[in-house]
Amino acid sequence: MAILRIYWFLLIFLSFGAHAVDTMLVNGKIVTVDDRFTIVQALAIKHQRVVATGSTADIRKLADSGTRVIDLRGRTVIPGLIDNHSHWIRAAEHDELRFDGVTSRAQALQMVMTRARSARPGEWVAVLGGWSEEQFTDDPRGFPLAELDKIAPDTPVALQSIYRHTFLNTAGLRAAKIDENTPNPPGGTVEKDANGKLTGVVRGAGGVAFVAAKIPKLHDEARMANARKLVTYLNAMGLTAWGDAGGRGMTAGHYEPYRQLAEKGELNVRVFWTTIRQPATPEQVDKVLAEIPALKPFQGNDYFDHIGWGESVYSPITTQLLRVQKEVKPDGIVQMLRIAGALAQRGVYLNSHVEMNGPIEQFLTAYEDLNKTAPIKGLRWSFSHLDQIDEQQLQRMKRLGMTAQIHSRPLIQGVLMHKAHGDAAWDMPPFRRVQDSGIVWGLGSDATAVTTSNPFYTLGFAVTGKMVGGHHVNRQSITREAALIAHTRSNAFILFQEANLGSLQNGKYADLLVLDRDYLSVPADAIKELKPVMTMVGGKIVYEAK
Repeated sequence: MAILRIYWFLLIFLSFGAHAVDTMLVNGKIVTVDDRFTIVQALAIKHQRVVATGSTADIRKLADSGTRVIDLRGRTVIPGLIDNHSHWIRAAEHDELRFDGVTSRAQALQMVMTRARSARPGEWVAVLGGWSEEQFTDDPRGFPLAELDKIAPDTPVALQSIYRHTFLNTAGLRAAKIDENTPNPPGGTVEKDANGKLTGVVRGAGGVAFVAAKIPKLHDEARMANARKLVTYLNAMGLTAWGDAGGRGMTAGHYEPYRQLAEKGELNVRVFWTTIRQPATPEQVDKVLAEIPALKPFQGNDYFDHIGWGESVYSPITTQLLRVQKEVKPDGIVQMLRIAGALAQRGVYLNSHVEMNGPIEQFLTAYEDLNKTAPIKGLRWSFSHLDQIDEQQLQRMKRLGMTAQIHSRPLIQGVLMHKAHGDAAWDMPPFRRVQDSGIVWGLGSDATAVTTSNPFYTLGFAVTGKMVGGHHVNRQSITREAALIAHTRSNAFILFQEANLGSLQNGKYADLLVLDRDYLSVPADAIKELKPVMTMVGGKIVYEAK
């Protein structure tokens, strides 16, 4: 055995030619998340990729005078976390404030006041979702007009709670040109008190969109700078890759900063995105169908690439998490199927937003019929959210070769889900049911508007069932090992990157996190509090705690 080990290391050394490894991490607890969930002490990196793992003594043999040696001093290392479904590309259009993980309303108010004091004339302080009043443990309510006026008398403020309502101050109402005579937008309400005076609250999904459209967007150099800032923010939370599902109002310009950074070798995260169109009428579907023949996914690189189509394929049948919906209109399924069929004929990946049991049944039946004429098995089509999926439906998905994207939206919406769905909310989403089915599934957030961005909150929620602030809202908990696999190796498969990402194995990119504490041994309630002290993407340090 000793002779074989020496021979193996000799082969590795010879394969490096005149140069040894670039970087090695030693004296740690490296959780590789390979098929055996192997734990080693050290690993070596060459040309962005892991080239060896093993004991500290063995890996040190690969070093020369040019090798950077990082002593982990016993710290735990895990693969970089991958979010299978989020909307961070769009987020770069605003330099928004975030309430991710904030459990104190007083702290949130202080954050708004601090940002307002440093704002330039006319600059907005905007929080565009990612929080709800129910996450505040000190005072679970919103932000009255008078209170916002006191802390920000001259700076426009808009604090959007999920997609439910937005709180504005007087300066924000003025900048948005909202007054007592402003008509209610479609799907929204400009709230007034008994005397007809504005309360500062605009309600409903349509109202939220109405206000968001009033907030000036960044362009060109400012958007590029903000994209860099956003990537740094994500690296600091432990994100090294994500699948981007687009969003309302997306244009080619939204993707441009990330494309340019990737071409320059300056994108410190990996972004794999899907086309989103959201047609609302059969005529708009006709226009979408004209685009599909020209699709050419997978023409990018390992940092920025287009992988397919999604997520709200036909918007009239898009379901809502906080609404009980037993089925969607059959004519909407017909229009969705026109697009899905065209994508199947082209061999293009499709991800569909579907949540409730009835619509899942309708989508699956449509996919099964489509598969008879345009086979989709092998295309890795996926469903997003699947909050009410049952065992039989999961097995039908498996037969179609589908994957499941499960998300942590109850982190901030859990209390609201219980109000909407009653006891059924305890199993939404059904983490353990999905895990036990054997389907390939991954964890994600669906950030930025409907949940927190932090992946350790997602991992913690899957293990404990507790939302931000501590309310226990889910009883489908899974092991921390299963959660980590779902947030790394499984997501790499979902994003067509299993040969490159998801585990710390020879030949894969050295995307990894050095943690402040051990993910495998901290109390379950402390998982959400874990932080990287170092984040690497392709063997390059992209974040280091100060």
